[in-house]
Amino acid sequence: MITGTRIASTGGGGAEGSGTTGLIDPVRYPQSASPAVRAKRAFVLLAMTLVLPGSAQVVAGNRRLGRRALRTTFTCWALVLLALVLALTDRSLVVGIVTHRWWSLLLIVALLGLALAWALLFVNTLRLIRMPLLDRGVRPLVAGTLALLMVLTSGSLAYGAYVLNVGRSTVGSIFQSGPAFDPVDGRYNFLLMGGDAGEDRTGRRPDSISVISVDAATGATVTFSIPRNFQNAQFSADSPLWEAYPEGYNCGDPCIINSLYTDVAQNYPDLYPGATDPGAEAMMDAASGVLGIEVQAYLLVDMGGFEQLVDAMGGIRIDAGGWVPITAGEIPGTDPIRHYPPDGWIKPGVQTLDGYHALWYARSREFVTDYDRIARQQCVQQAMIAQLDPATVLTRFQSIAAAGTQIVETDIPQDQLASFVDLGLKAQGQETRRLTIGPPDFGTPADNFVTYPDFDLIHSRVQDMFVQEPADPAANAPLQLERAAVVAQLPAQTMDGEITEEYLQELATIGDDATLGDLLANNGQCSPA
Repeated sequence: MITGTRIASTGGGGAEGSGTTGLIDPVRYPQSASPAVRAKRAFVLLAMTLVLPGSAQVVAGNRRLGRRALRTTFTCWALVLLALVLALTDRSLVVGIVTHRWWSLLLIVALLGLALAWALLFVNTLRLIRMPLLDRGVRPLVAGTLALLMVLTSGSLAYGAYVLNVGRSTVGSIFQSGPAFDPVDGRYNFLLMGGDAGEDRTGRRPDSISVISVDAATGATVTFSIPRNFQNAQFSADSPLWEAYPEGYNCGDPCIINSLYTDVAQNYPDLYPGATDPGAEAMMDAASGVLGIEVQAYLLVDMGGFEQLVDAMGGIRIDAGGWVPITAGEIPGTDPIRHYPPDGWIKPGVQTLDGYHALWYARSREFVTDYDRIARQQCVQQAMIAQLDPATVLTRFQSIAAAGTQIVETDIPQDQLASFVDLGLKAQGQETRRLTIGPPDFGTPADNFVTYPDFDLIHSRVQDMFVQEPADPAANAPLQLERAAVVAQLPAQTMDGEITEEYLQELATIGDDATLGDLLANNGQCSPA
């Protein structure tokens, strides 16, 4: 720095060189500084624009521009601090702003504006640096640093606006407009269905039927699974289905509960005038009658796109209790229907399932009962809920959102999404209690409970689930020991005492369903890993 020398300078408006005479300042007048000072000055100005946008202009350039930028910077920091406080004290409000149709658009515009303004400040800082005054070896470092900082700042803000716009579009595509609804007896009750409209089926049939009941205050969750072959579903007198089925859905085997969806969609859509999906509305009424609670909203997941959603999440981690076959095609002309040997097997143990294997893990029922499949479906649901944590959502948001718009249908109001996201955060980390409206929680497969259900008993057990403590895992020990004893008596065509995939495939090839049924009797056992 050169001291003791004065220069005359004219100009106003706070622009570079403003003021009268004064000591030469290497920050504002770098031409008088040494090469080392000029290089240091360049990086300091870049750091100032990074940490406190506008400060570089105040000390080395247009002070008026710098003061405006600083006011904007301090306002943004205040808003960020306010958002952090609200995130800790009122998450619903924050989520509501981010998911609201117009507030989210305003936030997107603000982020894009800030990204552009920050980029222009960096460009202005580059002008203040005066690259021709720097040594040739320093110039690439300064230019590279500038480019990197612009990507980290303006690029991050622009990407944030893009992600927010993707979320805004996703929310608008999936969720409906309409009034919010209040909890019933302190709980929100949602019907979750896995729909399948394969080429060999007439219409869509929800093969996976669950009601998720969440305590509105604590987030404590209970899942009730209704077997697809449940019969004689009842309807309340105020249900539109009372007109068509005053005695319940009781036409025998053709009236298993999952056929109600197609029946209403094709034959009685006028019972639900104005409904986007009459079949789903009918399933809500049926689930309400079966459980004795009011089901308020539904989510329908198309199983054809389920694997895309799991892949978007990066897979799901589970601890599988037993081998699960990947069912092959049907053998033509067989009655009862038989399948070719499985296309593959999902092994036991802790593992991460991709979308294809997660789908088959949830839907396979070959060699076992529907109730084993229900247990695995409950496990997959729990694993997805547990693993849709903020880190996963943020890092895979675009692919998850794209998958969601293709496979999820719901009547949940968009304006209520914020409170339900907050409720979901409360539910994470808590144990989800489960009850199957059929074996093993109600009788055995031989008892035909799902054909002739005792609704008074079901309603009583449902209410008990809302107040009782979580079940003791040791309660299942006798069943596990019994299954272990069965497996121990099987032929020893295994490797080192372990059941192998080759052995299972051989049994399937020769049609030994009885042995396979015993070996796979534990494949309903599963827990999220």
